[in-house]
Amino acid sequence: MSLPEAKAAARKSAFAARKAAFAAGQGDAAARLSEVLAAQAGKVLAGYMPMRTEIDPLPAMAAHDGPVCVPVIEGPGRPLRFRRWTPGARMVAGDFGALIPEAGDWLEPEVLIVPLVAFDARLYRLGYGGGFYDRTLEGLRARRPTLAIGFAFSAQEMADLPLEPTDQPLDLVVTEADVRRA
Repeated sequence: MSLPEAKAAARKSAFAARKAAFAAGQGDAAARLSEVLAAQAGKVLAGYMPMRTEIDPLPAMAAHDGPVCVPVIEGPGRPLRFRRWTPGARMVAGDFGALIPEAGDWLEPEVLIVPLVAFDARLYRLGYGGGFYDRTLEGLRARRPTLAIGFAFSAQEMADLPLEPTDQPLDLVVTEADVRRA
């Protein structure tokens, strides 16, 4: 099986597991994420606007003690940019249907809450296939220490993910059940 085929099969399995976990509820996931983020007070945090069955980071983002931003896709093959977000920000549809702030300052995050389709015990992630977070993390980490926190349901863990040399590892993964560290 080719790498693209292996990734497609892994995504299909992970989406099914995520859908079932979403239906069961998010438990204490947001509170657990807020506890982890408390140690990052004052730092610029990038979160994300949850779509479909993604686990919801918005309560933790709203509670963060520091500036918060969300990703903006500027085009294929490009790293993400991040626009300031507040709970009352006017949001508009961006590329791929993700909501983005209509206006606001551009920020460079020091901490990122990273959405994912699946993760493994080594804290690698399987995303949606665009490579946006891998490119972004590589660039940010080249400039300064950057903390990447995967946020997912524990059911999204897979035994073995198909990886590429460009895949960036996470520093930790927060789930409704626990916090996993590299």
